[in-house]
Amino acid sequence: MEEEQKFSDICGGRLALQRRYYSPSCREFCLSCPRLSLRSLTAVTCTVWLAAYGLFTLCENSMILSAAIFITLLGLLGYLHFVKIDQETLLIIDSLGIQMTSSYASGKETTTFIEMGKVKDVVINEAIYMKVIYYLCILLKDPMEPHEISQVVPVFQSSKPRLDCLIEVYRSCQEILAHEKGTSTSP
Repeated sequence: MEEEQKFSDICGGRLALQRRYYSPSCREFCLSCPRLSLRSLTAVTCTVWLAAYGLFTLCENSMILSAAIFITLLGLLGYLHFVKIDQETLLIIDSLGIQMTSSYASGKETTTFIEMGKVKDVVINEAIYMKVIYYLCILLKDPMEPHEISQVVPVFQSSKPRLDCLIEVYRSCQEILAHEKGTSTSP
């Protein structure tokens, strides 16, 4: 079963949350950000090229125009390949673990997997960043002290959804974690 809801990020941008229910113990959450705006891309490119043309008219050096074009193209490629994330996915399977995937605008994907035995809990945390923002994070058990927390792994770092979206994901994660604890304690 698949559901889609519209939410917004901390800056007011649009986000789409797709929830896929594979079984009571397996769910996937895909948070999609808006694609790169052609209007903003054109505005930045034109600004850089007009500034380069202004310098060219002052200095009469054609290397300035060539450098501006080269730097703009390299900057765009770098932005698409290393910065602009189109989709973040959280897959949680109670007997196996949690997988987080980030899909970049260039098509590159990065995946992180955390074994369920290392997961202590999934919580919504708050931080002060010019205002109070909320983020979902996974608390990992300390290998030496199982009742202590060794690491905090934030989820949906790029899309930065608001609290209402995080609550939806949090509730589902807690249901799966409760299901996993219930099956692991039964004989």
